[in-house]
Amino acid sequence: MPRRHHGYALLSAVAALIVALSAALYAGVAAGGTSPRAAVPDGGRRHGVSAAPVSAGTWVGAWSASPVGGEPGTETEGLAGRSVRNVVHPTASGTSARITLSNLYGQSALTFSRASIALAAGHGTAAAGAGTLRRLTFGGSASVVVPAGGQVVSDAVPIRVERGDDVLVTTYSPTPSGPVTYHPRARQTSYVADGDHTQDAGADAYTGQTPYWRYLTALDVLSDDSAGTVVVFGDSLTDGITSTTGANRRWPDVLAGRLRQALAAGSDVPRYSVVNEGISGNQVLADGLGRPAENQSGVGRFSRDVLSRPNVKVVVIDLGINDILRNPRLADPDAVVAGLRTLVRAAHARGIKVVGATLMPFQGHLGWSPAKETVRQEINARIRSGRVYDAVTDFDKALRDPYAPNRLRPYYDSGDHLHPNDGGFARMAEVFALADLRGGGSARL
Repeated sequence: MPRRHHGYALLSAVAALIVALSAALYAGVAAGGTSPRAAVPDGGRRHGVSAAPVSAGTWVGAWSASPVGGEPGTETEGLAGRSVRNVVHPTASGTSARITLSNLYGQSALTFSRASIALAAGHGTAAAGAGTLRRLTFGGSASVVVPAGGQVVSDAVPIRVERGDDVLVTTYSPTPSGPVTYHPRARQTSYVADGDHTQDAGADAYTGQTPYWRYLTALDVLSDDSAGTVVVFGDSLTDGITSTTGANRRWPDVLAGRLRQALAAGSDVPRYSVVNEGISGNQVLADGLGRPAENQSGVGRFSRDVLSRPNVKVVVIDLGINDILRNPRLADPDAVVAGLRTLVRAAHARGIKVVGATLMPFQGHLGWSPAKETVRQEINARIRSGRVYDAVTDFDKALRDPYAPNRLRPYYDSGDHLHPNDGGFARMAEVFALADLRGGGSARL
């Protein structure tokens, strides 16, 4: 098998240049500054808070979901005349909140005439808790226009957000906007109502249900219990594609719970929130189809989905298996590892520590072959060598079948021989060393 393909080498080099330039651009963006709020291109999130209340705390990511593509069936009208009530599950508490809305895959300007945030009255409901509904504003206005390919960050609003409680973020768009920017593998039920019901505390109007997150890509809080953000960056294994819907059992969710339990027990671990930037099917090097590209590559979206998040201290990378599975040719381990190192360099330029994961086994899956297994083993050998990441979590070792190490252990297998079940996701979080969240990036890499 050839060790290098010139096409991959060229793609990796171009990707490295793109990420390096993006990192330089982001260096001027302050996570807690005071620049005016405005609609900006999706790759240029502004985190200034023009209307933030005077309060002690640190802005951290409490929840996130990467924009993946344009929702099928919304190409013409979008969701004009409907209220979208997204349900999200924060991993940090705070005294104020702000949201990010994306029109990355829209083909025309998107108008939000009203938006709101509230604590859910309970899990699995579209009803808001008593007295928690707050109107959202954008630069002081109740309405905002987001250009095609752009995004907007709301003003901060005083609201007591508790980690572990569901939060409702509702938007209303009065006019057609073209494709709806969405995250399809939410593993969470959200809600839709005909007409403007953004200010409804009750759930009666929300008769429609959806398995997607729409428009909403981030919830940040002014936190009084977290001092930084951990971003988990990956593919369907991070996205939690086979986890139980509505149960928050993706492995980053379980990791966040472990971290909080350790803190409550008095362990010396960092006070960090955990946000999930996984996209099912994501690759290190290759984009999906379309313009802008759907399911953008890891090197292409790293600046947007990691470097632009507030107060990021650590990024955990679990990416590469789809480069092996989905490549029409046999993947080149040199190119994949070069792409991963490009991500690490971009993180280190911002002082962010990088923890990387080995690639888990998938024999028995339709895409498996002995040649692909050889590539996986080569990539894992380089990851374990310590010359790719600052620290390594060995998911391969933790979840493989000891009697057939090229396969997932049946106890952890969802049934497709690639994705874990809830127990497998819990195991991934269990073997992650919380001590690896301490410290910064290593200059030697």
